[in-house]
Amino acid sequence: MEDSPPPQKQKRSRVSAGLLIFRRHKIIEFLLAHPGGPFFARKDDGVWTIPKGEVLPGEDLLTRARIEVEEEIGITVSGDCIPLGSIKQKGGKTVHAWAVEGDLPDSFKLKSNNFEIEWPPRSGKRQKFPEVDRVAFFPEEVARQKINPAQAVFLDRLREILGSNNLGGHVLAGE
Repeated sequence: MEDSPPPQKQKRSRVSAGLLIFRRHKIIEFLLAHPGGPFFARKDDGVWTIPKGEVLPGEDLLTRARIEVEEEIGITVSGDCIPLGSIKQKGGKTVHAWAVEGDLPDSFKLKSNNFEIEWPPRSGKRQKFPEVDRVAFFPEEVARQKINPAQAVFLDRLREILGSNNLGGHVLAGE
């Protein structure tokens, strides 16, 4: 009889998938999400992100990206998604992204999943926080200041694609 390997602690995925939502109102604007929770409460420049989330082994990347937009900000994305490739963030996580043109509905209200952590640290108390505490459209210059620096490449790639295509817009559906 063979010995079974000891149970391993579940590791967090090192792969995420997300969507860069953009709109055109005389200028191109990008929808970014601000991470919720106490670690980001007083941080702004360089911490905003595309709505994204961890991919399970064998899961379709684009499907996960669409699900993450629903879970993190509460909207359903329709329309053709434009592949933007992948990047590796400072901590080693690989992020795959697509872009989709759209806008938030007039009735939009942020609706995000929550996560739970011990807070304050070593207090023994657990608190829930939203994964995303706010979203906003930013013009490109401001988006470049706000976005996680590794993800700025997605803005470059989309800008290059938009220079050679005429893409139609979509209104995104609120839940």
